Amino acid sequence: MTAGDDPPVGSIRHWIERRASETPNAVSHLFSDGAPELSYGELLAGAERVARRLKAAGAVRGDTVATFLGNSRTAVLVLFGLFLGGFRATPMNLAAGAAVHRYVLGHCDARVVIVGNGERQSFSESKPGDLAVIDAESLADPRTMPESTEPGYPPAAGDPALLMYTSGTTGRPKGVLHSHRSLLAGGWTTATAHRLGPQDRALCVLPHFHINGLCVTLMAPLVSGGSVIVCPRFSVRRFWEDCLVHEATWFSVVPTIISRLLHHDAEPHPEAVRRLKFGRSASSALPPDVHQAFETRFGVAIIETMGLTETAAQILANPLPPAVRKIGSPGIAFGNEVAILDGGGRILEPGQAGEIAVRGPNVMEGYLDDAEATAKTIMPDGWLRTGDLGHVDSDGYVYVTGRLKELIIKGGENIAPREIDDALYAHPDVVEAAAFARPCSDYGQRVEAAVRLKQASTVTMEQLIEHCRSRIGDFRAPDRIHVLESLPKGPSGKIQRIRLPDMI
Repeated sequence: MTAGDDPPVGSIRHWIERRASETPNAVSHLFSDGAPELSYGELLAGAERVARRLKAAGAVRGDTVATFLGNSRTAVLVLFGLFLGGFRATPMNLAAGAAVHRYVLGHCDARVVIVGNGERQSFSESKPGDLAVIDAESLADPRTMPESTEPGYPPAAGDPALLMYTSGTTGRPKGVLHSHRSLLAGGWTTATAHRLGPQDRALCVLPHFHINGLCVTLMAPLVSGGSVIVCPRFSVRRFWEDCLVHEATWFSVVPTIISRLLHHDAEPHPEAVRRLKFGRSASSALPPDVHQAFETRFGVAIIETMGLTETAAQILANPLPPAVRKIGSPGIAFGNEVAILDGGGRILEPGQAGEIAVRGPNVMEGYLDDAEATAKTIMPDGWLRTGDLGHVDSDGYVYVTGRLKELIIKGGENIAPREIDDALYAHPDVVEAAAFARPCSDYGQRVEAAVRLKQASTVTMEQLIEHCRSRIGDFRAPDRIHVLESLPKGPSGKIQRIRLPDMI
């Protein structure tokens, strides 16, 4: 069964039980670290054991349960156990640091935290004193599960399922609330756009504590009946081998990963390329030169998309070949409505620049305990303001020019950092790039940029600046470029340009 024309109904529990009933022996998850694969029948049984153990430990319907878990077999069983049991999962961003962990654990009002063996050190630095702590491996072990209780509390479609925190680069992270309905709708928009079915197998290298890793590569296969290859993390050396050995038909990554693969000497096996229907790029804009160079070198079509934590990931995607893909655009709306709004919330005509907004079943319920931020983000008529600037063309394809909070205003003129990024990525020695604003007495702000260069590069900063001038002109070209070993990134690998001025 492929994704239908309408959003999925019911809860995540309903869909796990449905898959286990219809195709109990079909593979649901494989693990590149060598852990035993899961069938849909085993996924249901394992999730039920987790839910029983939590209920026996005193967790009740709707309780927030935080998790310190990397990608693993145990993590998959725990996450689906929380969904199945009617609890509210709060996956902790393992890259965020102890101060953020302490804030999130306090703000989300977690009563229980589940900790994996590999995350004990990170948790020990963050733990408030009044949390009940459960060992993840013991929780998922069938030999230790009490069988006398019911497996949790059957959730309804509108019940809370996920509380995921934003990266918090502009202040304290906000808790994004998703129901079972919106999470399933997020997976459905992906499955619909990419025409996924039971024969498809995703390669998941992004963390499950990020909305892309969770909704795109876990929810979409659940809705479409496919399977997932779960990798502990992205490895540039293992990526193509994992695609080959585990028979991936698609993958979802971020632009920095595409750039790293492009600048690495590893080549995919022809059989891996033959089997791959497409690769998916999300979380930030994919520079057109990187996009085209990747496809030319590897022969794998890249589908650029766009999504947010607040929309359970995908809101836009380019269609699959042979339909029209527009390089430089994250595509058209699938499963929701997307529009360009002016400052007053009025929908603009094609070609007019404004703020990108989305409305549909995958939109969040709101921000936890922050009615003011929720009201600023979700308008009374249901449109969610994304904070991204762009325009739509006459065919409905959206073009993103930047973030409202990241605009560089030089001499009164708005400059989108992305156009500087794209110019830098067009140079063959640039692996990562991000432009940003620096205060300036003459123009108010000046343009600077940070780059990571390929090994053994001999290009000078003067040459890079001149390269930018030749593509975007003197006024928009960076006045200064900084070379870093690595640019700061969020949990998915998305570059966090807003941190750069304080680092350099």
